[in-house]
Amino acid sequence: MPLELTIRPARPDDFDQWLPLWLGYNKFYGRHGATALPDEVTQMTWVRFFDSYEPMHCIVAEYEGKLVGLVHYIFHRTTISIQPTCYLQDLFTDESLRGQGIGKKLINAVYDEAKLAGSSRVYWLTHETNVTAMQLYDKIADRSGFVVYRRNF
Repeated sequence: MPLELTIRPARPDDFDQWLPLWLGYNKFYGRHGATALPDEVTQMTWVRFFDSYEPMHCIVAEYEGKLVGLVHYIFHRTTISIQPTCYLQDLFTDESLRGQGIGKKLINAVYDEAKLAGSSRVYWLTHETNVTAMQLYDKIADRSGFVVYRRNF
C-alpha cells in the first residue's frame, strides 16, 4: 500500500526535522566526521531556501507528521536556452522508507515546479556507485551521456 505522503515546500520551522535528512545525505556522499560540511554552510543553505532573491529551493516529503525526504533544486541560466534550467542538486529519503516512491514523488514535484517556472530542463548528477537510485532515475529521466569533470580549490 502506498504511503500517504504530503509533498510540500519546506517551512522555516522544519529545520529540526530537515537537518537529520541533510546530514544523512551528506554522510552518504562521504561528508561526515572530519570531512563534514562546516555548520555555517548548513545554516546558509537553510537560510537561502527562504530568501526570495535566491534561486535555491527545498521541497520535503512528510509522512505521519515527520519529514522523510528532501529535494533541493536551483534555477539557473544557460547559454543554450532562453528559459531557466533547473538543477536538482540533492535528493534524500529516510533509509527505513526507501523503495516506497518517496524519491519519485519528490522528483516529480521538482518537475512540476520547473514547468511552472518555464524551465526547459531538469537535470541532476549522481555518483556512479549509486546503483539503487539509478534504477529509479532510468525510469523517469534520460541519461545525458555527459561525464562530469571538476577541480576543487
